[in-house]
Amino acid sequence: MSKSKIAYIAFDTVPAPKGAAIHIEAFSIALAAAFDHIQLITVSPTATGINSQEIYPQVIQTTLPAIGDTLIHRVLYFRRLLMTWLQGKRFEVIQIRSIYEGFSIARNKQRYCDRLIFEVNGLPSIELKYRYPAVAEDRELLHKLHSQEQICLAAADLIITPSSITSQYLQNRGVPANKIRVIPNGVDLNIFTNDKGQITNDKFQMIYFGTLSPWQGVNLAVEALALINREFPAALKVIGQTRDYQIKALKQLAQKLGVADKLTILPAMSQTRLVEHIHTSDVILAPLMPSDRNLVQGCCPLKILEGMATGIPVIASDLAVVRELGEDGVHFLLVKPGSAKSIKDVVLRWQNDQERATQLAVNARQRIEDYYTWQRAGEALINAYTELGIKRAIKV
Repeated sequence: MSKSKIAYIAFDTVPAPKGAAIHIEAFSIALAAAFDHIQLITVSPTATGINSQEIYPQVIQTTLPAIGDTLIHRVLYFRRLLMTWLQGKRFEVIQIRSIYEGFSIARNKQRYCDRLIFEVNGLPSIELKYRYPAVAEDRELLHKLHSQEQICLAAADLIITPSSITSQYLQNRGVPANKIRVIPNGVDLNIFTNDKGQITNDKFQMIYFGTLSPWQGVNLAVEALALINREFPAALKVIGQTRDYQIKALKQLAQKLGVADKLTILPAMSQTRLVEHIHTSDVILAPLMPSDRNLVQGCCPLKILEGMATGIPVIASDLAVVRELGEDGVHFLLVKPGSAKSIKDVVLRWQNDQERATQLAVNARQRIEDYYTWQRAGEALINAYTELGIKRAIKV
């Protein structure tokens, strides 16, 4: 049986214009730089076979198909291929991101690795019901998800999470505090620059970027758009991965509120192109909802960090996961969660105090430079590995 250093396994597509893929890329590059080559195993969105190639220096990516009509079918298909790929292999470390790829490994940890690291960004027992509402009523499925999560949490030698809120939640589920390392998300400052030009919009331009998941509160942004237009002309641009039914619902809401002509919805795009759109905006909206996903499980909102780096003021919901990232009135302005009127009120205040809005954006950029870069996150990850006894590669 051959033994390699590190396998980083994720039931995700990489590369892709979404936060998870950006996170995985950054961590892969950091691990490869410190420990030489690593194996990155991800989902192939189109291929039917197993393919491998070097996608970054020392990062060998193997993509496995995940075929099926439902999420469960796709997970099971991926798991079967993953177990086949793992035959005859053993690693010093395997790092997983979910039960989808991690459950079978956790149950047979000694067969596959010396150390297992569980990177907890979100848990399906909490998040899945937002994508599939019927899950909330399926107690048997929720019990299975929770049980598989517990098996992975117990088997892991180290748990990495981006938020202290998530850390506390995991401790409430019985995970020892000394087993958890909080490593927040980061920003690539070479992409998310603050060298914007002069904004010359004929309307006040707001932007939201990210998914249209229910916990993101995008509907509130549309409602706020309608309220603001009672005071002065404004427009809203929504950019991100969307499904047809989500676009339809958002457009129907805008039509109902009389602002359909002021809403633009664009598909997910490269970070470079996204920054161009951000730099033509007057304000960034992050109206996170007060759901158990945000309040109980926790998260580290990448869109807020990226927005803070661009020199454009950020308006976000007043939640503990946001307060972790900065100070209200210094780095961003916080609004009452679930309130479109609060968003409108802050926008009106900023319209009359451009100097303060500019200073907030300057402070936010400095905050990101000091605390929230992918370089800093990568260094924290490497330190966590070395604490487990994994030796860094000797550079000649």
